[in-house]
Amino acid sequence: MREALAEAELALTHGDVPVGAVAVCEGAIVGRGHNRKEANGDPTAHAEMLALQEAARVLGGWRLAEVTLYCTLEPCPMCAGAMVSARLPRLVYGADDPKAGAAGSVVELLRDPRFNHRVTVIRGVLAEESQALLERFFAGLRSSLSRSKFQTSEVLLS
Repeated sequence: MREALAEAELALTHGDVPVGAVAVCEGAIVGRGHNRKEANGDPTAHAEMLALQEAARVLGGWRLAEVTLYCTLEPCPMCAGAMVSARLPRLVYGADDPKAGAAGSVVELLRDPRFNHRVTVIRGVLAEESQALLERFFAGLRSSLSRSKFQTSEVLLS
């Protein structure tokens, strides 16, 4: 999970929400990713998707039946769907996502018995660190938006 947090920090370098993920197979990292939606202009460039894609390339196939994905934030529905499709056996994540989480916070896709595969979920690992990183990012964003609005108001009043 520390490696996933390091990936999340990388997202900050290009203005993306700090979410990171690593895919591990037999004790080795086979995929890494951090959010790149802003950097790539791609709505699917989530940390989990990028880590799963790299793991599939490294392992030579889309079935990731021996992989554990470590992620700093509970996955969204798109990422959870990819995990089910990849036959991922296990997800370990840090912070819950009460606005878009698909591992139980908003919806439960990973363990839904109607799907042909279910993912074991371990939640709350390094949750405080993961949450703190997100809170710092969004506080900075709000602060810069507030400063921007203030500067715009000054120009309008001049």
